[in-house]
Amino acid sequence: MSSEKTSSMALTSETTQPSTSTETDSLTRSSNRRSFLKRSMIAGAAATVGAGLLAKGVPSFAQKTKPPSITPGDIAILRFLAAAELLEADLWQQYAELGGLSAGAQNPYQLALQQLDSDGSQYIQSNSDDEASHAAFLNAYLLSIGAEPVDLDAFRTLPSSQASGAQQIGRLTNIMNLTVDTSWYTRYRSTQNPDFGATFPQAINLVNVTGIPRTDADFGPANHIQAIANTAAFHFGAIEQGGSTLYSALAQKTNNDEVLRIVVSIGGDEVAHFLEWVDFSGNGVQPPIAPFTDPVSGLTFPNFNATGNEELQTNLIFPVACEFINRNLPRCAVIRPTNPQGIAVGVVKFLTDMGLFTGQTPAFFKALATLAKQADAAQRGF
Repeated sequence: MSSEKTSSMALTSETTQPSTSTETDSLTRSSNRRSFLKRSMIAGAAATVGAGLLAKGVPSFAQKTKPPSITPGDIAILRFLAAAELLEADLWQQYAELGGLSAGAQNPYQLALQQLDSDGSQYIQSNSDDEASHAAFLNAYLLSIGAEPVDLDAFRTLPSSQASGAQQIGRLTNIMNLTVDTSWYTRYRSTQNPDFGATFPQAINLVNVTGIPRTDADFGPANHIQAIANTAAFHFGAIEQGGSTLYSALAQKTNNDEVLRIVVSIGGDEVAHFLEWVDFSGNGVQPPIAPFTDPVSGLTFPNFNATGNEELQTNLIFPVACEFINRNLPRCAVIRPTNPQGIAVGVVKFLTDMGLFTGQTPAFFKALATLAKQADAAQRGF
């Protein structure tokens, strides 16, 4: 059996069927735990954070037993979130390798990101570390209640950037052929809510673009590397607003109080990330940076504030009050959308449409779709 098929089976296997033997079940969990800890020792900053957390957390967690109120739906939600965090950790690790903190002279990509905010490299590094901690915690918690963790290692087959500073390891995600959905920028400045069917225009068209330098040639000229940094900034916001919505929506489907606590607590961190990137991306579309045109790709970043369009106003970094629950109620500033129906499948489509998985195998898409469908099938109280 190929490693790809083996991983797909692990991702889609049932975790709630009763064991035929208590002794066998105990040995299986022990074997899974050892196997998972071994697999977690992958290269890179994200893996280092995850392995450290697991090494400290799992022994004490191993004393815990699954509370009876944790349902198959709760487990399905946690497994989908673990998969989502592994994907996030992978893409953020790529950003951190080239744009995060480093010793010595800064490369032109780091400097371009720091044009958007002098602390940009620190924010990228912190976001990367946070996502790695989420993935490590969720998988360790699943193990602690006797559920199967999520392992995507067989799908780490996508190429790395060839620019200096990038590790040459297999990736889960592709951030070098992005079509970034920037409608989140206008959505959060609108009084309408997609939960009521509203749609929103793209703030800027970013089609088949890269979020990181692909080779050292992308480090110049100055407006070219700035365009890549600006693209990354809008991608940061797209990813983190997606996480904010995902956790807010899935929290409504949890049954167990502790699982609810996990989902809303990690979700709050995703919201914190999102608000930073709202401000960060806006800095790239106002003076002194914008307007400018990338001389290599022809991509133009206008001065949003010169358009006179309130939905592009760069200092509106907090969500505008919008329709919520019922149009007859007063407008309220909220995360949007938060309708839980089909949320996990919707997130997979959102990420796929962005080109984040360009080059992945059919087995990868099948495994991710299965996890999403299982999470969407969860029902509160059942």
